Amino acid sequence: MKSQSQSQAQAQAQAQAQAQARLIMLFMCVQRSLGVLVLGLSSIVNCYAVTPEVQLDNLTWTEVQHRLASGTTTILIPIGGTEQSGPYVALGKHNVRANLLAQKIAQNLGNALVAPVISYVPEGSIHPPAGHMRFTGTISIPDSAFEAMLDGTARSFKQHGFKEVIFLGDHGGYQKNMQKVAARLSREWGNDPSCHVTALSEYYQAVSVSYVNTLRNRGFSMAEIGLHAGLADTALTLAIERSLVRSDALAHATKPTEAEGVSGDPRHATEELGQLAVKQIIDASVTAIKRVTGAR
Repeated sequence: MKSQSQSQAQAQAQAQAQAQARLIMLFMCVQRSLGVLVLGLSSIVNCYAVTPEVQLDNLTWTEVQHRLASGTTTILIPIGGTEQSGPYVALGKHNVRANLLAQKIAQNLGNALVAPVISYVPEGSIHPPAGHMRFTGTISIPDSAFEAMLDGTARSFKQHGFKEVIFLGDHGGYQKNMQKVAARLSREWGNDPSCHVTALSEYYQAVSVSYVNTLRNRGFSMAEIGLHAGLADTALTLAIERSLVRSDALAHATKPTEAEGVSGDPRHATEELGQLAVKQIIDASVTAIKRVTGAR
């Protein structure tokens, strides 16, 4: 028979072995956790490494100067507008859309920054009120003021050393004004290869033509797609920022009328349909900008 002291020694050795085993298991768990943490931090770092800040507003002047010196020489100027879009879409839809889409385009290009969005645009006569000015909340400025704003903005970026100034207009009413300013500056700067200005028609055409054709191919009628605040307009807004659309009220609404500021029927608009437009706008704009700048 084992003595009492032998039994105690054996029990102590067994307890020590169990404690060592627990320590080894704890160490292995900590190792695995640290590995997961390192991988997670690495993913975060890599994410930020490939998506640098593109908004001019969020950079200091020295950071912009550095970006210019490093080859970021394209500036995108998003143009929105503050206008009525019926009872179910917020007044600032064009501003939010133009800004966020311009950011996505800049990220895809890899050599572009995004200027602050221009939200004051021509929307019709103020007195007597015409066009969207017939509806509360719309802001309108004269064509001459709008064109002067575009002109001064382009000249500012040329002065700072940007080589490509790109107007991105989210609204159809001022496309002709953008083209007019771009053409005038192109003539003036014709003998100066340091900077070019482009009114990118492909951006708006992606919505007004390509996206409309896509919706028609999916079985929607033009009466439903609409020209303003209808299915197409509302779906794109949903895809960019859901909070701009009063979805709960729209779900219980009858078909809005032109007297309410709506051309079309937004009741079947979905975020999924709007994402089709987002992709078309980004793809068309990136392709067009690369073609224009690559031809210099």
